[in-house]
Amino acid sequence: MRIFTRRAFVALLALVAVAPAQEPTMRPWKDTQGRIIQAAFVSATAENVTVRMADGKEHQIALMRLSAEDQAFAKSQAPSQPAAALAAKAPEPTSHRVPVEKRVWPQNVIVPSGSIEIQPVQESAPARKFVYRSEAFEFTSQAKLAGSVMKEVARTFESTRKLMTDLPWGIVCRPPEGMERYQAALYETRNDYIAAGGPPNSGGVYMTGDKIFKVPFPSIGLKLLGKTYAKDADYDGGTLIHEITHQLMHDYLPFLPVWVIEGTAEYTEMIPYNAGTFRADSHKSGLRDHIQEMLKRGYSASIGNLETHMTMNRGQWSGIADSSNRAMGELYFRSVLIVYFFCHLDGQGGAKKLPQGLRFMKFLDAVHAETVALRTFFKDPRVKRSPDGSFTYPTSFPPPDMKPETGPFKHLKLLLDDRSYSQVAEEIVEGYKNIGLKVSAN
Repeated sequence: MRIFTRRAFVALLALVAVAPAQEPTMRPWKDTQGRIIQAAFVSATAENVTVRMADGKEHQIALMRLSAEDQAFAKSQAPSQPAAALAAKAPEPTSHRVPVEKRVWPQNVIVPSGSIEIQPVQESAPARKFVYRSEAFEFTSQAKLAGSVMKEVARTFESTRKLMTDLPWGIVCRPPEGMERYQAALYETRNDYIAAGGPPNSGGVYMTGDKIFKVPFPSIGLKLLGKTYAKDADYDGGTLIHEITHQLMHDYLPFLPVWVIEGTAEYTEMIPYNAGTFRADSHKSGLRDHIQEMLKRGYSASIGNLETHMTMNRGQWSGIADSSNRAMGELYFRSVLIVYFFCHLDGQGGAKKLPQGLRFMKFLDAVHAETVALRTFFKDPRVKRSPDGSFTYPTSFPPPDMKPETGPFKHLKLLLDDRSYSQVAEEIVEGYKNIGLKVSAN
């Protein structure tokens, strides 16, 4: 069982830094009679262009009245629709996604053998750089690893990807924009790991800024036997699964409350796993074991104040988590209890049962639409990205809402479904009671 540390939220802090919008640039506009005004482009249609004068007032001008050069410029800036609107028209790269009403919860999830076939890419002992690839991951190791050992390392990564694909959450697992594969850096010692930015006392971390999962050899069960590394079959890969879940959900993280981010990672971690197989239909026994372990460690099975927890922004979460490891543990425990409820208990107690996890699937589908809108936004030529990750854009073409105060909470109404937080809290307590577990709420 993982010991709670401050390791996870360090990575998430990078999500909140979004560059401010670029102010419209003033430029000369010439009409067919040679008259010139200074104004900034705002928007354009097939017939008109809207410009903003220096005093802030906007004016609409018929395109046919402008010079040929300015007509071409206006047309090059159109359409001036928000990225979210364009997403509805953009070809969906994940058209194979199963509709919510047809999704089912998996039983055993087994990684395909082809996914963990290892391809050596680069081996440089002087540079301590050895690069290997599996189907969806690229691993950069500080030491040479035998193909059989690397295959076992890749097994946990690829198995977690298979689990995330098979769960009915509708998560589309694809590497961050511009990457062919997910990136993982394997460090030979804990000192190497910490020197590379890994939080002390942590078992591994997904850094959203550089989009790399960093992990020391001991955390993936690698130990030195003579001059070669071997895989320890008895190691606990829980932290690994938790952080890989974050990595696989990279596109979704800016649009999710922290309790969903950590609760889903805790959920995947507690599913019984062994040698490439998740027993996903044993989620209830995994939950019971998790609760029992947390009770032994002195935690109470409580969701606290549900509204406070579900609407907690990243700053508030960080402030509590940084106060002590125990406080962080309480946040994680509450989060997985709430996520589990929405996955398996929500809507199961009434006379007319809902499909298991229906509201949670609809919530995640709405978040998925935000990820499509964001990718559409970044593909637009008017959006300029810098090497440091910042970007500028016309004010008439804003990205989806990623502001930490509002973006992650935009779709909570789909989970509440016209219920108050107190009503949902009562249903959580009752739902757990129906499966023989005692969970309280404030």
